[in-house]
Amino acid sequence: MIEIIAISGSLRAASTNSALLAALAANTPADCRVEVYDGLGRLPIFNPDDEGERTPPEAVRLIEMITRADGVIVSCPEYAHGVPGGMKNALDWLVSRDAAVGKPAMLVHASPRSLYARAALAEVMRTMSFAMYEEPALEIALLGKKLGEVEAILAQPANCQAMRDVVQGFVEFMRGR
Repeated sequence: MIEIIAISGSLRAASTNSALLAALAANTPADCRVEVYDGLGRLPIFNPDDEGERTPPEAVRLIEMITRADGVIVSCPEYAHGVPGGMKNALDWLVSRDAAVGKPAMLVHASPRSLYARAALAEVMRTMSFAMYEEPALEIALLGKKLGEVEAILAQPANCQAMRDVVQGFVEFMRGR
């Protein structure tokens, strides 16, 4: 069984990025499980002085989840042409660890307008030595949609198939490494 951790870079209760990841988790191939990480808002601000024995419990949980996972999927909004602080903070907790080194990772998108954040996030993750799956990314335009609209869009058969296909491609990428 392939184990994937999915992280939404948004803390909003009605986050389209979180909705996309939840739908993705529900539309995975049979030999794959996607677990959505729910602790982004509980992570303390990264401080190198708090590493080692002083690493906060939520940071330890994230590090262990990434370490155990076969791969990571991130869906992240763009704020002021950049990666939201909470998402960058989560990655900072991984910087001095081996959790990211060679770990397959993929970006998916809930907005066609988050081009700056996508590029910045991919650059940060490559610098951290994540093995980025660079195939055509899954992008389902959910920006500005209400909850009912988001659910309807994500339930469309073509979008469900696109989610299964992108995860299957990511699984094949992981197995080929």
